Order: sequence, then C-alpha cells, then structure tokens
Amino acid sequence: MSETALEARHLFKVFGRHPNQAVRRLKSGETRSEVLDAGTAAVIDASFTVNRGEIFVIMGLSGSGKSTIIRMLNGLLTPTDGEVLIQGRNVTTASAKELRDIRRSHVSMVFQHFALLPHRTVLDNAAYALEIQGVAKDERLARAREILSKVGLADWADHLPDELSGGMRQRVGLARALTAGTDILLMDEAFSALDPLIRREMQEQLIELQQELGRTIIFITHDLNEAMYLGDRIAVMRDGRIVQNGTPEEILTDPANDYVAQFVQDVDRTRVLTAAAVMEPPHQTTPISAGVRGALRTLRSQQTSAVFAVENRRLVGVVTDRAVIRAVKAGQTELRSIVDASVLTVGPDDLLTDIVERAVETPIPLAVIDAERRLIGVIPRVTMLAALGNVPPTTREMPIVQTPIDMVAEFTPLVDAMAGLTPEPSDPSEGSRA
Repeated sequence: MSETALEARHLFKVFGRHPNQAVRRLKSGETRSEVLDAGTAAVIDASFTVNRGEIFVIMGLSGSGKSTIIRMLNGLLTPTDGEVLIQGRNVTTASAKELRDIRRSHVSMVFQHFALLPHRTVLDNAAYALEIQGVAKDERLARAREILSKVGLADWADHLPDELSGGMRQRVGLARALTAGTDILLMDEAFSALDPLIRREMQEQLIELQQELGRTIIFITHDLNEAMYLGDRIAVMRDGRIVQNGTPEEILTDPANDYVAQFVQDVDRTRVLTAAAVMEPPHQTTPISAGVRGALRTLRSQQTSAVFAVENRRLVGVVTDRAVIRAVKAGQTELRSIVDASVLTVGPDDLLTDIVERAVETPIPLAVIDAERRLIGVIPRVTMLAALGNVPPTTREMPIVQTPIDMVAEFTPLVDAMAGLTPEPSDPSEGSRA
C-alpha cells in the first residue's frame, strides 16, 4: 500500500467580504456565480491525496483555481475551510513556528520565473535553502555542487544568473529545491516560460530526477500534454472544482464529462497510452507440446493464419499456416522446429509512440511480454489504429493478416488426406468432413 505524503481535505478558498457565508452557501448547493455577492470562490471542495514518490499534476485553464490550491498546500494561503496534511502534520492549524519547520523540512517550491538572487552565483543560489536552515558552509556547498551536477550545471557553478539562458536558470531553481532535501516539491507552472524545446528537455530531466531521487512532486500546469507526460495521476480543475482525478490513461480513455473530453481530444495519444492499455487477450496461442497437428487444429478453430507458440506461458515464437502445411506434408510432428522465434515483442509499459511503427509494419500482431517473457497480450494492427483514432475496436479477437484466411480451410482436406490424419469426433467442424 502506498504511503500518503500529502492530503487535501475539502478545501475551500473564497476571497471577499463574507468568505464563510459563501462557503456555507456553496455547501448547500449554490453555484460559484450565485455566491458572488459574498465573495469569489477560487477553490470549491477540493480533496485529493498524493502518494510518496509520485508526480501529481493539477491542471486547468486560467482562473480554475490550481495556483490557489498550491499556495494552500504550503501555507502561503489559509483555506477558508478544509485542511491540508503533510505527512500527518496539519498545515492549516499549524503555528507560525510549526509552519516554518514544515517548509524547511518537508516542502520546497519551484517558481515559474526562477526567483534567483541576481547577485549570488549559481552555486550560492542552489545552496540558499540550506543556508537558511543553518547548514555549515562546506556541507551546503558540497550538496549544492552534487545537485548541480545532476541537472547538468556543474560547469556553471561560479557564474551569475544573468549569464545563463532561461532553461539553465530554471535548472538552478530546480537544483535549489532539490538541494533543500525536502520530501515534497511544489512546482507552479515551472516550465511555462520556456520555449518548447527547452521545456521538453526540462520535462524529461524532471522525470529522470524523480526516478533517481524519489521525491514527491506536485506540478501545476495549464498544458494538458505536459500533464499527460509528467503525471502519475492528474486532477483536472474547472471553475474552482476538481472535475476528474485519475491516471493519464483513465482521463484520456474515460473522460468524466464533456469538458474533460474536449480537453483531451487533441492530446497526442501515443505519448500517453501504453501497450498494456490497448493490448488484446492472447487467444491465438498453441502450446509447444501440442505439436504440428495441435497447431493446425488451433489455426482452423481460430480462423487465423498464425498463432503464438508458448511453453509454460512463455513466448517461444510464432507459427504460420504455411509452415504448418509444409511440416504436415513433410511428415514432421515436432512444433518447435517450425517456430519463428524472431517475432516482435514489446513490454506492457512501452508507450505507443515507441511501438507504433513496428505495429503498423508487421503483418503479425505485436506480442506483449512481461519481464519473465510470459505472453500477457497482443496488439493487432487494427487495434493499434483504433487506439490512435480513439475508436473502440469492434471485436475482442482480431484476425492476423498475413496470408488469406481461407488458406487453412482450403488446404486442410488435402493435408489430412496426405498425412492420414483422422478428425476427432468432439470437433463438429472436423466431424462434418469425415
């Protein structure tokens, strides 16, 4: 079970003359516009948990309330109602001294516009949070140098911020937050001021650092593609409310309402969906122990031109109707001898963007295998195309397009006669040919 790093419970934030009155009216069912005479409701009944070590993204358009939420998480704003808990400590009711301790020990902030000290070097900026904490100079500079190396700025430690590009300055801001050693990073539109290329590089670097350092990150953005790329889970906001909270795949494939559906319609699905999200059950399989005759029977019953050969659920390769027919004519019975082991495979967590070319080019479905090489699913070409076009497949079992599907049926009587095979009575389709 995942450990909770942060929890927001029924947060409300109203700006105006009568905020508490506005909250009472909102709780009774009035809308945001109906309580304007009492105040402006920036956040309405927002609840979520963030697990340790995950990237949790809060996204929405301007005015949706996402930046107000992040300021309540670290105590910069006091909720009108509700509470925030960080590792069990209540931020909302904490004294000024307790709040300072929570910020020093548990929470760091990365700002959109860097907020670097212009008269201090990159190294001193990165070490600033430790200076505030009272860490000795040698120790804080050593830790800052280590983090600067991780973000690719080791050679710029002695430069001033105005000598750096925008992307490099944002790396300094990130390094400062990481150097602080806190468990949680709050990032408010941290990459939105960067040009697209640098922004993408920063997104990739953030994921690498999070995987290496295991920090918990709460990331605010208005860019859905960025949210989908970064987030382990995403909370989508509209008019102060969280309208959907789920994984990128859940939000993309099962939007909660028309608003979310409109949001996701232009998302690059290949960078969100994984092989596991679109794969079909591996029905078209035959055990190696079934031999050539067993493979032939499976090809007929599945009405397909190729099947995957497995041994103890592990993928051995693929067997085609042509290979089976040649083997029968030659009197072969051992299936392993005709298995093609060069079948293309992918992992369940592989993104579609990394496998789409292979799926489209191969006439045989991509085999999805786990770390033990067990066959856990297949991705036929038509399933891949349906996923990319946001069209549900019309059937759970997709024929493998390699050779004409009637080929097995056409050759079966001839092959059986040549091989002296007798149909089994339990198979009606075979029995009718007797």
